[in-house]
Amino acid sequence: MSQKSRQYGPQEAATHLGLGFMYHDERDREQAIEAFAVADAFQFQHLSEDAVREASEAYVDALWEKDRIETACTVDGELDTSALDDADWSPVREAFSRRASVVGMNPEYAELSTVAWRRHKVGGDYWTPMKQAQVYELRAALQDPEYPHKPRGGQSGHGPEAARYALGVEVHDTRRFDEMTDVMIPYFERIDRRHQRHNDEEWDVSDTGSR
Repeated sequence: MSQKSRQYGPQEAATHLGLGFMYHDERDREQAIEAFAVADAFQFQHLSEDAVREASEAYVDALWEKDRIETACTVDGELDTSALDDADWSPVREAFSRRASVVGMNPEYAELSTVAWRRHKVGGDYWTPMKQAQVYELRAALQDPEYPHKPRGGQSGHGPEAARYALGVEVHDTRRFDEMTDVMIPYFERIDRRHQRHNDEEWDVSDTGSR
C-alpha cells in the first residue's frame, strides 16, 4: 500500500473491499491484506500508513482463523455446524480486538464481529451483530461517536451505511462481485463527505432535501 491509496475515491475503495474478500476466498493472504488496506486507508484517514496495514492484517488474520476453525470442524468434506458453533473462537476475537485497538473502535466490535461470522456459517441472525460492529467501525472512520444521526423516527436502527455493509456480505455470498461494489459505493461516499467537508450531520439532511 502506498500514499496513493489515500487518493482513491469511493468506487475504488468499494472495489478493493470486494477484492479483499475475493482474495480471501482464493486463499491469497498477502493480496487480501493489500486490497483491504486500500479500503482502510480511504476510510481511516486519521491513521498512519503502518497503522492502516496493521488494521488490515488483523482483519485478514480474523478471516484466516475463522477458516482454520471451519477446516478443523469439517469431516469427509462436510462442515459439522454443531462442532463449529461449540469451537473455540477466541483467536478470531483476538484478531478483531487487535483491529479495534489499532483503529480506535469500541472494543465491543471484536465480540460482535466474532458472533456475526460464527452465525454466518452455523446459522442464525448474523446481520444484527454485524451491523452493530459496523456502527463502531463507521464511528471511527467518521470520527463521530454519535453515528448514526437520525433526525426523525426509527432511532433503534443501525444506519444506512451499516445496513449496506451487511447487504454487501449477502451479495458477496451470491458471488455477484460488481453488485457488491455498487452496494458499497454509497458507504464510502458517506465517509468521503465527512472527510472532505468536516462539518456536522445537518449538512447531510439539508443536502438530501434539496435534491
